[in-house]
This record gives sequence, C-alpha cells and structure tokens, in this order.
Amino acid sequence: MFLPFAAHAATSDTMTITLSAPLRRARAAANLPRSSTPLRLCAVSAAVAAAALLSGCETTNMRMGSADAKTVATGSAAGGASTGASDSLERCESPLGTVSLIENQQAGWYTILRDQYRLPPTANLLRLLVQQSNCFVVVERGAAGMNAMTRERALMQSGEMRQGSQFGQGQMVASDYGLSPEIVFQNNNAGGASASLGGLVGGRAGGLLAAIGGSMNTKEASALLTLIDNRSGVQVAASEGSAAKTDFGAMGQLLGGSGGARMGGYSNTAEGKVIAAAFMDAFNQMVQSLRNYRAQTVKGQGLGGGGRLNVDGAAPPSQTSAARAAAQSNGATAGLSLRDAQARLNELGYNAGTPDGAMGGKTASALRAFQKGRGITQSGRLDAATMVELSK
Repeated sequence: MFLPFAAHAATSDTMTITLSAPLRRARAAANLPRSSTPLRLCAVSAAVAAAALLSGCETTNMRMGSADAKTVATGSAAGGASTGASDSLERCESPLGTVSLIENQQAGWYTILRDQYRLPPTANLLRLLVQQSNCFVVVERGAAGMNAMTRERALMQSGEMRQGSQFGQGQMVASDYGLSPEIVFQNNNAGGASASLGGLVGGRAGGLLAAIGGSMNTKEASALLTLIDNRSGVQVAASEGSAAKTDFGAMGQLLGGSGGARMGGYSNTAEGKVIAAAFMDAFNQMVQSLRNYRAQTVKGQGLGGGGRLNVDGAAPPSQTSAARAAAQSNGATAGLSLRDAQARLNELGYNAGTPDGAMGGKTASALRAFQKGRGITQSGRLDAATMVELSK
C-alpha cells in the first residue's frame, strides 16, 4: 500500500517524517510549516486522500441525455428518421408545421457565446434537435443558406445551368413558424462542499481542502425558446430550460499525477455541453405544452379587434378574422346582399328582424344604429361604406 509519507524511528518521542512529492505540494498549497504535529499530518493526509478520491472522477453525469457521449445533441437526422438521438428528446408522430430558426446575433448573449466561449450559432444545434424530434420540418432562412439559394436562381436566370435543372419560381416552402432561442449564462466556480470541510479541519491544514474546493467548477445555463406564428405574428408557445454540470478536472493538478492529465480537454468544452442540455430541456417542455395546445381568443371579437380593455374615446371594437379580411377586400366590389347584411347585423347585436332581403323599418333602424356606432354616415341604407364595415 502506498503511503504519501515515510516514518523513521528516532531516539526521542518525536518521529522524523519524510513527505512524498504530492504531499509536499499539498503542504505548500495549505501553507503548512515544515515541522508539523502528527495531528496536522493526519489532516493533510486526509485532505490528500480526498483529493485522490475526487480526482478519479472526471465529471458528474449530465442531468439529461447520453452519459456515454456526455452531451445531449448526438446522432443524426434525415427526413423523419433519426439515428443515435438522445433518449431524453421528446418526439412527435407527425410534424406540426414548418419552422425557421430566428437567432438575434446582435443580442448580448450571442456575443458571449461567440467571443467568450467560441461556440457556433445555436441554430446549428437546434436544427438537429428539432429534426430528430419530428415535431417540425426545418426550412432554411439563414443568411448563408438564403444567399446560396439566391445564387442558384441567378445562375438559372443567366442561362448557365443545364436544361431541366428545375430552379424556377414557386418552389420554396413557406415557414409557418419561427423559433427564437436565447441563453441566460450563469457560471459558478464554487467548491462549497470541500471549502466547508476545510473549515471543519481548521488551521492551515484546512487550506488544502479549500484549495481542492476551488478546483470544483460548476457550469449552469438557462435557455429560452419562443415559437411565433409567422402569418399573424402571434406567440404560440414559450418555454424555459436549464442544465448544470460539475467538473473536477482541475483536482488532479494538486496531486501532480496522471489523474489530472486524463481530463484536461473536457473542461474546455463544458459550457457548450451545458447549453445543449438546457436547450433540449426547453424544447422538451415546449413539445409537452404543444401537445395540449389551445388557441387563445378574445371573446366576441377575435384577435386584434380592439381588445376588451376599453379606454375613454376609443373606437368600438370590431370582429376580426382572416375570412372577414378577405371579405372586406371584396365587399365593395362584389357587393353584399341585403339578406347577408341583415344576418350580419343580427350577429353583431343590431336587431334587423328576419333576414329576408327586404328593406323594412327594423332593417333601416338597425343600419342607422350600426352606422352611428362605426362613425360613418347614418343613411339607413346599405351603401358601400356600410358594406365595408359589415365585412370586417
């Protein structure tokens, strides 16, 4: 059994102690004098034993994903099939629509990602996770990809491409949704457990355990994902995810042995692996919410109709929908029948009587009341301005 010190008998009650090289370095880290009592020696030995024990562990397991790969963004995807994907990734039976990645490269978090951690865009990571999940079909909207598609079309128009290359118009797929990522960094370099143990040992010997604690490096990150409907601009879903990882990579340096050399490269990429886990956590939570999705609506008027929090002097709310927007654009030219107008007036709460297509007293009164409410000429007739307002 290897001991970090050797004891030599002496003629007196004391003992001559010869420390090994690792223990001498540990004593120097704790700032111990050369002559120490056996109690101090035991404290240092215990500290070195703790360091040796911890140095055998390269890192804690990621809280989600593949422990073997030590990252959650693994494998590949091709169409709706995937290989080697993390078992922790949420999946869908069929896609919910097409999605493009919207990354704000002017944001502060992106500057940290690029300049401090030297990591690639988060869109590269999210592309893999999203396609492996089969919850969305990813479409290209990045600057480099769009430039490539534009260049190919320019070559086609110049006549340089072979016939039948099929780069004509009308082939690009619309992006139904936009997925926007954001990162909140938190990097705690702490050795709380070992530092506390060092305090219990006390004295200069406790400084060794405190030094060991300083080599424990905990990385934390939170990620936010926002899903936007590109046609309406309405936020469909939002989610937050987080991950943490503790690295003991620097502990082996205290022992001066091979333990520290085994893990030197991993600590340099810990931030990227924590960020990947945080994004998977956020994406998983979003998918879980989307399974129970219910569209939000404003009662009685639809979205964007003025809202239900009325203010003094504001125009009355209108009822909005995509179908009515199309009807509004066609109302004045195609014409709105009196029967349809009567039905619409009744729907809006103006009593026009039975929709029979005949102009009677009730219909005229209902038209005047409607025109007054919309701030248009109160003619009591179904004129063009009234048709437009009724079509909204």
